[in-house]
Amino acid sequence: MKYKTFCKRAALGLMATSLTLSLAACMDNSSSGDSVTEDGKTIITMGRVTAANSKLPEGDTYENNAYTRLVEEKLDAKIVDQFEAEGDDYNRQVALAIASGELPDMMRVDSREELKELVENDLIADLTEVYDKNASDFIKEVYGTYDNRTLEDATFDGKLMAIPGTIGDSAPNIVWIRKDWMDTLGIKLDTDGDRQITLDELESTAKAFVDKDPGSTGNPVGIPFASWLNAGDYGGSGMNMTSIAGVFNAHPRMWLEDSKGNIVNGSTTEETKQALGVMADWFKKGIIDPQFGTRTWDDIMALVTNGQTGIVTGPWHIPDWGLSTVRGMDKNAEFAAYAIEGENGKVNVFHNNPTGQFIVVRKDYEHPELAIKILNLFYDEILNADDLQKDYPEIYKYGELAVDGSTRPFNIEVYKSTNIIDEYKYIQEAVEGKISMDDIPTAGLKIDAKSVMAYQNDPEGAGTSEWAKYHSRMLGMSMIDKFTNEEQFNWTTPVFFGNTPTMEKKGANLLKLEEEDFIKIVTGNKPLDYFDTFVANWKKQGGDEIAAEIKEELANK
Repeated sequence: MKYKTFCKRAALGLMATSLTLSLAACMDNSSSGDSVTEDGKTIITMGRVTAANSKLPEGDTYENNAYTRLVEEKLDAKIVDQFEAEGDDYNRQVALAIASGELPDMMRVDSREELKELVENDLIADLTEVYDKNASDFIKEVYGTYDNRTLEDATFDGKLMAIPGTIGDSAPNIVWIRKDWMDTLGIKLDTDGDRQITLDELESTAKAFVDKDPGSTGNPVGIPFASWLNAGDYGGSGMNMTSIAGVFNAHPRMWLEDSKGNIVNGSTTEETKQALGVMADWFKKGIIDPQFGTRTWDDIMALVTNGQTGIVTGPWHIPDWGLSTVRGMDKNAEFAAYAIEGENGKVNVFHNNPTGQFIVVRKDYEHPELAIKILNLFYDEILNADDLQKDYPEIYKYGELAVDGSTRPFNIEVYKSTNIIDEYKYIQEAVEGKISMDDIPTAGLKIDAKSVMAYQNDPEGAGTSEWAKYHSRMLGMSMIDKFTNEEQFNWTTPVFFGNTPTMEKKGANLLKLEEEDFIKIVTGNKPLDYFDTFVANWKKQGGDEIAAEIKEELANK
């Protein structure tokens, strides 16, 4: 998809009278000239991704707030928003800007495919030299924690064409079990304290919950799973079979290289077939919710909230947005968090896509170095300030007000791959009294630490938010920290996270095929060996084409 495709995207949203003008502009590809304010400050025009509830203080805007004022003060540059939009509206604004030939000086793009199109059409600046010269040592260290994979994703023909956002690892997919129910029934798990349990232990616990109904609902159900069953990352792993697949070192939906050098999708491997075998056996025994495949997400959450089920799988942060509803209904509710031990004695996990969105700079913009200086300011200097309240009082206040991160000039995250562990250590040390609250660098982390301490000091009287913070930080985050320090993770690195032409055309149908056939296998409508038929159909219906495209893409890269 080339430059004309961008024009097509933009044209679709325009009235007939403006269509001709827009398409004509596509042929122009002119760019706005550089300018300065009356007092000599360099103007940076921006495309800004906004949020519905920014929580900005009264009088502040996306264009004029603590962050933009800091850019003006520190970098002698004034940010002027060429456009502001949210979600799909933002993507349409990007397409319109490109179609008109009037790109802002800096803007965010949300995929490597979009970035690639900008590169191929020679619309954005090469940032290689300005990055090498201006990026701080800390920023380079941050990218280094990903083995520079994020920088590689923003690099074409040896040229750095964008500032990449980062996404740290957040494995494993955790099994969350009602601890108060286990105490009531006298169930003891993890007697050695390694935070790992076996499939057999999980099965016997689920069976006890179904047979003895510790929630006293009269209608207990087994472990609930979402109908889609798998997720493409750990952030979306709520109610998925990711932890069970990991037992066999299976990683559904991940693009992997097998022992023969072939590109394969984790959903089609023999290891995934083994995991489905466990799921089918559990469904037959009543260990899994008998209405698996038919319940909506809201239905599943109602089961959890109402006490009909006491076991869910999900990411480290699911207490913050999912399990907290249980506490709202039952003041005695507590969860324990475990990983499932793999056949190899490790916790088998995969690396997330390390790259988030990208910040690009318009070609021929006279001050591309400002993009790197903004990067340094917000993701190094402020982050590592010795006394944020003293040095950056407005930024500190924003933290207390929980102002949305989209209000920063760049709506991306640039953190070390170890960010979760780093944050946990601050919270842990504050809770243990090893450091004071003043030693915690950010207002958000201070709030987390205070919430954890409030829950520990008075579990019964603590609020739902404090309950949630305790569970997600001291159980979820702590598990990641423990397994990392004790080298209990067995990591798999997917070879590809992007998109291909066939993936765009046929990817949705392949996911639908996977979801439907996996439901059939788990519920017993098809035997386990039907998995082989699924794989054959998956390959015929586009899987082999995608694998070939990925192989070519990797060869070119």
